[in-house]
Amino acid sequence: MSINSIFQFLVPKDKKFFPLFEQATQNLVVLSETLHEAVNAPKEQREAYFRKIEELEAIIEEIAHKTNLELSRNFITPFDREDIHALISAIDDVADYLYGAASRMRLYQVEKITKSIRKMTEITLESCQLIHAGVAELKDMKNLKGIADVCKRINKLENKSDNVFDKAVADIFENETDAKNIIKYKEVLSALESASDKCKGVANVLESISVKHS
Repeated sequence: MSINSIFQFLVPKDKKFFPLFEQATQNLVVLSETLHEAVNAPKEQREAYFRKIEELEAIIEEIAHKTNLELSRNFITPFDREDIHALISAIDDVADYLYGAASRMRLYQVEKITKSIRKMTEITLESCQLIHAGVAELKDMKNLKGIADVCKRINKLENKSDNVFDKAVADIFENETDAKNIIKYKEVLSALESASDKCKGVANVLESISVKHS
C-alpha cells in the first residue's frame, strides 16, 4: 500500500477531485448525446448541435485544468496523483476527438450522414455512459468488480467501433467516386474511431486504479 493510500484513512472524504470527475463525465455524456443527436438531425438543424458540442468541449477542458491545479495545491489525494492526472487527461481526450468529429462535419459541410457515422456515434455514446458509471464507482472503491465489468464492456465497444470503421472505409473506397467525399467521410470516421480508442484509454486508467486498490 502506498503512503498516499495510508493517508486516506486519516483525512476527511475527498471533496475536491470526485466532484470534478463527476462534472467532467456528466458533460462528456451530454457531449456524446449531442453529437449523436446532431447526426440524426436534418442538416439545417445541425449547426445548433455543433455549437453546443464546442461549448461542452471547452467546459471539459476547463475542468481538466482545474483538476490539475488542485493536484498542484493538495498534498493528500484520494488515489495516486499520476492516476488522477491520467484519468482526467483521458476523459479530456475523448471530448477532444468527439469535438474533432463534429468540427470536421461542420468544416467540410458533410450533408449526407451515413449509417456508419450514426452507428459510431451510438457506440461512443454508450462508452461515455459507461465511463460515467465507472468513474462514479471510484468514490468508495467498494465495487471493484463493477469497475472491471465497465472496462470490459468499453473494450468490447471499442472492438465493435473498429469493425464498423473498417467496413465503412472499405465501402467508401468501393462505392464513392468523388475524391472530396472520400476525404470528408474518412476524416469524420477516423475522428470517431479515435474517440472510441480514447474511451478505451479511460477504461485502461480505471482498470489500473482498481487493481492498485484490490
